Amino acid sequence: MTVRVVLGDEHVQALTALVGERGFVLDAGDMAAYETGARYDAGRALAVLRPRTTEEVSAVLSYCVRHGLPVVPQSGNTGLVSGSTPDAAGGQVVLSLDRMTGHFVLDTDNRSLEADAGLLLSDVNRRLEASGLFFPIDLGADPRLGGMIATNTGGSRFLKYGDVRRNVLGLTVVLADVEGTILEFGQALRKNNTGVDWKQLFIGTSGVFGVVTRCVLNLERLPLQTATAYLVPAGPESVMPLLRRMEERLGTTLSAFEGMSRNAISAALDHVPSLRNPFQNGEIPDYVILAEVSRTWPTRESEEPLGDMLESVLAEIFETEEAPLADAFIGPANEMWALRHALSEGVKQSGRLIAFDVAFRRGDIMAFCERMKRDMPERFPQARICDFGHIGDGGVHLNIVFPRDAEGLSDGSLETALRDWVYAVVVEDFAGSFSAEHAIGRKNQHYYDLYTPQKIKDMACGLLPLTSPGGLGTVRFG
Repeated sequence: MTVRVVLGDEHVQALTALVGERGFVLDAGDMAAYETGARYDAGRALAVLRPRTTEEVSAVLSYCVRHGLPVVPQSGNTGLVSGSTPDAAGGQVVLSLDRMTGHFVLDTDNRSLEADAGLLLSDVNRRLEASGLFFPIDLGADPRLGGMIATNTGGSRFLKYGDVRRNVLGLTVVLADVEGTILEFGQALRKNNTGVDWKQLFIGTSGVFGVVTRCVLNLERLPLQTATAYLVPAGPESVMPLLRRMEERLGTTLSAFEGMSRNAISAALDHVPSLRNPFQNGEIPDYVILAEVSRTWPTRESEEPLGDMLESVLAEIFETEEAPLADAFIGPANEMWALRHALSEGVKQSGRLIAFDVAFRRGDIMAFCERMKRDMPERFPQARICDFGHIGDGGVHLNIVFPRDAEGLSDGSLETALRDWVYAVVVEDFAGSFSAEHAIGRKNQHYYDLYTPQKIKDMACGLLPLTSPGGLGTVRFG
């Protein structure tokens, strides 16, 4: 029987005074949502604190540092690497941003937004829609801004808009030190070379150096024209030539180039009833690419409609020598993207999922995927590979599905063996990254320790006494 660690009455009273009764959660039932992650990871919290302002975050971190209470910052809790949930020991305080949603200041002239870190991505873009602007990070999940910054989220339109790092102009951060120091890095400036760009220290580093409470974001114009197509490459070796030719002909209008394997598509169609099978006779190709082109202005009278332009470009590619394209069809954007965004849910429902978020030089993506298809059956016979990803930026979501009763799942030995092998191939054979856009978290801590040069670890550890000596999060950089 597991006994939950109890927070002392003096701490309960002091912390409640800092965040109010609505901001302090101690009931086991109410804490469950904050203790359970998006995929299989779960822990036990000592308490959950839900501040509303930067000043309350400062007061909480100051108190916890002074009294030796470990803190795990938590944003939308949509991550997949155990980076936002407490461990099983029950001694960590979860600091949730979910009430930090009050600040939202739009500057249309500067094309920027100053917002609290607890706002959901969907709420941000809904409120921006009337202005014709949006925050251009496209995801299947609905995270909060603070978590997106802490993990440097990429998304499906990275090819055109880049990742979160590229779209952050300024940050407000609270350090885990005795004072709960509040720092403001940058403003709503796109050019500022007055010294070290310190805000970058807090982007993509899992909240270890400080808690982001407010951000200034670059915004983009909403697309007013889009056209989408499913492309079937002639073979794995044709994917990159196809991408190169589309980039040559379409330039910056090409906004997405997303790869989807047959297994991943089948899983989505099998488990998401709202989807329609768009393929002729229901036969899913081995590999399908979702390509999107977009413009931010209405169709002009003298201008070729975007759908016609895409169709013309695909026809040109078909006619080239050794054409890399076997088939293609243009279709409704909402239906095509619905399938792409349903892949994660479909794969998750197909069995016990072990997921990898890895990145490569673009030219290595298909070679890696083919390597997995070749070697996985021999090493892990029960594994079913359901891969998809962001071909245009080098990211692959390698999802491995096992039967729920597969040997080694319950004690973790199967997952450990699989991760050890996959990451060795990624890093040692392809010089890739074991974490493309989900940061580190407990799931990837061992591989950070294994593959990060000691000098880089020493540099990270050297910064921690200057930023958050009290300790934050689930990751160790040393």
